[in-house]
Amino acid sequence: MNTRFRGLYLVTPDWDDTDRLLAASAEALAAGAALLQYRHKFASPELRVEQASALLALCRRHGVPFIVNDHVDLCLELGADGVHVGGLDASVATVRAAVGPDRIVGASCYGQLPLALDAQATGASYVAFGGFYPSRVKKYAVTTKLAIIEDARAAGLTLPTVVIGGMTPENAAPLVEAGADMVAAISSIYFADYRAGDVAAAAQAFTGLFGNR
Repeated sequence: MNTRFRGLYLVTPDWDDTDRLLAASAEALAAGAALLQYRHKFASPELRVEQASALLALCRRHGVPFIVNDHVDLCLELGADGVHVGGLDASVATVRAAVGPDRIVGASCYGQLPLALDAQATGASYVAFGGFYPSRVKKYAVTTKLAIIEDARAAGLTLPTVVIGGMTPENAAPLVEAGADMVAAISSIYFADYRAGDVAAAAQAFTGLFGNR
């Protein structure tokens, strides 16, 4: 699979309704989303396997990489394309050793440039910065500054950068202009499904940010 770290990066909400999750994800993927990460912090092991398996199959149909949040064992069990790890999870080096050289390993670096440089040195495929704005899903201090994108490049970061945290097409635009390679979104995509076509329209608004890059 040709991984393209550019565009909309879907991150799933904590939904137990698998049919609803798949329907919204399918709309967003059809509208041009580039990556999908399965993240459900409260799922039972059985539900996690059910949802991840179904989303993996969906991503395969769309030719989009499928990433598992945190659970290296689930990634390996299903043959997913990669894992995303946060600051309290296993280290990038440990995860890279577990999944091998060919899978994607993403790392949350919050607003901390040293974390990003360390992730690059220890085998990450991309780094994620944020949150930049208040989120409806994640609770955190909104301390990441837009300048971190340019600062990271100046410091020698060459990995693709993902921005996350309260993203809308409007407030993500200056981050993309600053050089962000991907915009990760949860609420702006998945909570737009109250009318048919809303998810697709939301996804297209994000992908449109990258039209001239």
